[in-house]
Amino acid sequence: MLRFVEEILLLLLRDDDGKFINVSQSSMDRAVAGAVLMELAMEDRIDTDLEHLILVDATPVGDDLLDPTLAMIAAGQGVEGQERDARHWVEQTAQKAPEIREATLDRLVGRGILEREDDRFLWVFRSRRYPTVDGEAEREVKLRIMGVLFSDEIPSPRDVVIICLAHACGIFTELLSKRELEQATARIEQVRKLDLIGQAMTQSIQDFEIWLANAAAQGRGFF
Repeated sequence: MLRFVEEILLLLLRDDDGKFINVSQSSMDRAVAGAVLMELAMEDRIDTDLEHLILVDATPVGDDLLDPTLAMIAAGQGVEGQERDARHWVEQTAQKAPEIREATLDRLVGRGILEREDDRFLWVFRSRRYPTVDGEAEREVKLRIMGVLFSDEIPSPRDVVIICLAHACGIFTELLSKRELEQATARIEQVRKLDLIGQAMTQSIQDFEIWLANAAAQGRGFF
């Protein structure tokens, strides 16, 4: 079974050229963070309520995509002596998102699901694309999620997670036509409200976008 962060990256792949859908870096980082935290919840390492993210078991999962975040949560609670909410840990994990993303892509390549190709332009600019080798993994997640969005079937917990992640980083605007998106909007809202970490991740993205807009309006630089 693929991890959530692997599935979300496969959803981001464009079928025509093997490159990724263009989504904002901040949204993608927080979606990756949410994927890791949701996976830890599914592994019974953490739990959440409306105010706290709770460490249930600090025992490593044995997965290098998950264990560094689990260790960070365990260390943070041990030092501070208090539980933080899910949004706090989404923000903390998002800082490590580029490393997690690269490790995830390496894993997908290692499994033979994706193939790495390096394109060079004048020996200076380098871009990577990941065309699908074993298309089954990509097709499976896309078809599964479309089946949930356009039916009344009860989604599995894993499907709820993927829909939350896809909504948070704007994938559905690329995957669906305008008409399909209009038809699925109410269903997406219904499903994503079932997960507290997903709500925290979405709020974190919205907060960051508001901060960027306010900073730009005030003429502040970011570097």
